[in-house]
Amino acid sequence: MNTNATLLRLGALAILLAALYFAFFKPEAAAPVKERADPNYFAFVRSMEGTRPDGELRQDGADQLVVDAELGRLFDYYLAGLGEKDLNAIKAEIERELERRLKPAAAATAKRLLDNYLKYKGALAVLERGLPATNDLAKGARQRLAAMQQLRHSYFSAQEIDGLFGASDAYDNDAIARLEINSDATLTAEQRKARLDALDARMPAALRAERDAPSQVLRLEDSVRQLRAQGGGDNEVYRLRAAAFSPEAAARLAEVDREEADWQRRIGAYQAQRKDVLGGGGTGAPNERTEAQLQQLRDANFSAEEQRRLGAYE
Repeated sequence: MNTNATLLRLGALAILLAALYFAFFKPEAAAPVKERADPNYFAFVRSMEGTRPDGELRQDGADQLVVDAELGRLFDYYLAGLGEKDLNAIKAEIERELERRLKPAAAATAKRLLDNYLKYKGALAVLERGLPATNDLAKGARQRLAAMQQLRHSYFSAQEIDGLFGASDAYDNDAIARLEINSDATLTAEQRKARLDALDARMPAALRAERDAPSQVLRLEDSVRQLRAQGGGDNEVYRLRAAAFSPEAAARLAEVDREEADWQRRIGAYQAQRKDVLGGGGTGAPNERTEAQLQQLRDANFSAEEQRRLGAYE
């Protein structure tokens, strides 16, 4: 496998593992994991095929909506489809999803918040265009966050603001504070470290878990590689992952392993067949006839989406 292919695989694996952490191991994971949906259900736009919407919506004992960051994540999941669908179509799809998941009273509250969320996003785009330019990244970030926070009061109650944006504001405030410390040329190395350590000490447990999530999962996968190198099998790997996170997460990671193994098997077979078609050890440039043969091989072994990844292996 060439260097580009190796980097592509490692980078994709790192991103996937981090995403799996947030899907299964995030601090709010006390909420039950919903059953896997029909794979065709989420094909709202092509880029969402094979995914499930973000946001574990909750209702209280009186069937009223719990307004928290999960609701915003659901809105943003569908809004990422702008460009493939227009805003009206996206809004209608979000409303259908709210009706599917929530009782009528909670769904009505969520729809009202969706209307205000869309108005807020539109106003935010206008506001950002009017922010003063600055070469000070930390100052610019602080100004933008303050302007966003002020704007929200035009569309949401204080309780709704805390629920929808409290977690992201905590993350942004921490990130900006670190940027300010690291860009302060008046600080000595010791002073800078002391201030960063103080930020670490004040960091809420949930925020710390989110920050450390990717490295935590990657450390686990290092242990998995060592276990396999020592002869450990799938059962041993499953137990290691389940002990570190949860049985559900271990099962999902085992599925990722199978998908990756299948991908590598198909890539190996394709590269061998490609060499046969090109001749000369597979190093020749394809002509019109051989390019047609290669495309037949691609179509026989890979979906259109998968074929976009093949360039790194050719």
